Amino acid sequence: MKPFLLLLLLQLTACKLMDKKDHPMDHELSKGFSGDLDGKSLGIYTLSNANNMKVDITNYGATIVRLYVPDKNGKLEDVVLGYDSLPGYYQGKSYFGTIVGRYANRIAGATFSLDGKAYPLAANNGPNTLHGGIKGFDKVVWDVKEEDESLTFTYTSKDGEEGYPGNLAVSVRYSLNNANELEIRYAAETDKATVLNLSNHSYFNLDGQGKGNILGHELMINADSFTPVDSTLIPTGVLQKVAGTPFDFTTAHTIGERVNDTSNEQILYGKGYDHNFVLKGDNGKMKLAARVHSPSSGRTLEVETTEPGVQFYCGNFLNGSEQGKGSVYQYRYGFCLETQHFPDSPNQPSFPSTVLKPGEKFRSQTIFRFGNK
Repeated sequence: MKPFLLLLLLQLTACKLMDKKDHPMDHELSKGFSGDLDGKSLGIYTLSNANNMKVDITNYGATIVRLYVPDKNGKLEDVVLGYDSLPGYYQGKSYFGTIVGRYANRIAGATFSLDGKAYPLAANNGPNTLHGGIKGFDKVVWDVKEEDESLTFTYTSKDGEEGYPGNLAVSVRYSLNNANELEIRYAAETDKATVLNLSNHSYFNLDGQGKGNILGHELMINADSFTPVDSTLIPTGVLQKVAGTPFDFTTAHTIGERVNDTSNEQILYGKGYDHNFVLKGDNGKMKLAARVHSPSSGRTLEVETTEPGVQFYCGNFLNGSEQGKGSVYQYRYGFCLETQHFPDSPNQPSFPSTVLKPGEKFRSQTIFRFGNK
């Protein structure tokens, strides 16, 4: 199907689009996300709700491109970092809004062993593998299925792709409801034992993307401990209590309050916060992960997940080299709350397992709930 026909079909069927006058960038956005790659058509897909929330998603990387959320005065702003067109995502290295896998986060030494066999991977983050390798799930074209008020993206990762074993069939379902909840449901099956860790890598700024840094945002993380790392950001295997450290977000603190505490070795290693927090609650069951509030805009974000961990990252490696949507993204212009299994779990037997075997079905769920106060 030609790209313009695909886009027209999307607008008329699966997506409950708002009036174009509400979002004058829609036409230009669509032009920037059409074309063909790897024999598949590319496009932009839209979901909206009765409260004027809207999310634009491209099937390149199953990526959240724009997310419009009202502030305390009802003004809509796009609250996720990203690019105006596909070339930015082809070339970008910050994973703005993408699905990351086959293994989200880092694997130490770019290798792991499974059932007595070693699997070498690409070292794309110093000595380690990050977010699946050179061409992870963020750099592939996903197929799309339109459903009632949701979009399901599917991709089959072939045995040996980026060094991982097994033909892995993956689906990611996005839905948006009138409670202002953006829900992501992940599912996967394999024909050979493999390791799997999936996450969405959206960068949020609740004041609006490009509207300055996020240091004044107030953050609570539902975790009594975190996984400290070495100088290459690989967990040491210890679960460290957050009490008495800059990592204690059991009650709300602004992100900027302790982010530059250079007396803390972990802050030095991460150049700020870039750490996995061990969530309270059972693995596999829905639980609160974090709450965020911007006093300036009034917007709130609450994250719930079935995953055992969440990686809190506050844009420490943004440096003004990324030309985003109408603005250059400077240091700490966005934060991530990546729901996940722990980094380097394939090499850390004490961590919750990320092994998926034939006959098993991987399931995971995360909800991003937006509001105001």
